Amino acid sequence: MRIILFTGKGGVGKTSISAASALKAARMGYKTLVMSLDSAHSLSDSFDLDKRLLDHEKGEPVQLEDNLWLQEVDVQEEIQRNWGEVYKYLSMLLNVSGLDEILAEELAILPGMEEVSSLLYINQYAREKAFEVIMLDCAPTGESLRFISLPTTLEWYMRKVFKVEKNLTKIMRPVMSGLYSVPLPDEKYFESIQTLYEKLEGVDKLLNDPAVTTVRLITNPEKIVIKETQRAFMYFCLYGLCIDAVIVNRILPPQVSDEYFAHWIQTQDRHLAQVEEYFTPVPIWKINLFKDEIVGQEDLFHLAEALYAETDPTEAFYTDSPYKFLKENEGYRVQIKLPFVSKADIDLSKSADELIIRIGNFKKNMILPRRIASTKPSGAKVEGHTLTVFFENPDHNPL
Repeated sequence: MRIILFTGKGGVGKTSISAASALKAARMGYKTLVMSLDSAHSLSDSFDLDKRLLDHEKGEPVQLEDNLWLQEVDVQEEIQRNWGEVYKYLSMLLNVSGLDEILAEELAILPGMEEVSSLLYINQYAREKAFEVIMLDCAPTGESLRFISLPTTLEWYMRKVFKVEKNLTKIMRPVMSGLYSVPLPDEKYFESIQTLYEKLEGVDKLLNDPAVTTVRLITNPEKIVIKETQRAFMYFCLYGLCIDAVIVNRILPPQVSDEYFAHWIQTQDRHLAQVEEYFTPVPIWKINLFKDEIVGQEDLFHLAEALYAETDPTEAFYTDSPYKFLKENEGYRVQIKLPFVSKADIDLSKSADELIIRIGNFKKNMILPRRIASTKPSGAKVEGHTLTVFFENPDHNPL
């Protein structure tokens, strides 16, 4: 099975490229699903479909061709399927706090619910072997990072907080009910969260297996877009995903010779050289700007041919591991690929069996092997695109 995420800054062409890639894979004989992870779904628009068809299916996959299915997750439907008790409690809590009932129901749809629902589908399809290929049309970069971080976040919550919170609530419920009007969650609330966690079990391994899941970053030859692509590359490495291609979209073709576009061409040439410098050895693919917008299956297939030609779009084109654990006589080393950062950008700490890496507003809790977790960090360095954290061996006596 292959899972391929297409992501990048908003407006770079993610939806068209993910749709074209799925269409190409399906016509090569793979049973393929293309799924939208963006709350502002536009996959159906890319295929030029009648929205009424998708509304009728209520968020379920819709078959477009012999080997091709499309799915746009409907968060309202997913609330009924997976979030019933959690949503019910949050709505009641917000209503008790003074919000209008309808507004409380709207606000009870928390950020992350749609992403978790998508992860549930991916895990279900993997377990059932329902598809050979799943192409994911991701939301813009920040939301995509939230999507891939959710399994780790939920696992941390279940291991560190869930049981304590459940037991404490059970003890406090009889006391609080007579003193405060604010309701505490009941057993069904905790059972619902436990069920969600069990349904998600194993999805983190799918996402972190480079033989199964890879990321393709879409960018344009523009300074601001490339800067965001650099940040996305680093963060996906931080979360343990493998980037197997960078796709530069909407390049002005050589036949554009009008003087009006002369500066644009020079600017794009300069940025294309930077892309090669920044992302090599990851494969870099380039697509020229088409003469018109890309809408409908015929246009999408032309885009797929321009991008892949005779290449199989389901291949994993680069599978270098973002993490390495190494043992030395005097201790251990953990090597982490973190492109485009300096040592000054990184804040490191260790708590129990976790190495905590902070870069800006993002945090990654990285579980360490038990032997390394029992040691103490003794230093760190950044060389090239690699952060190395050293751990001292308590059995080693330097004297």
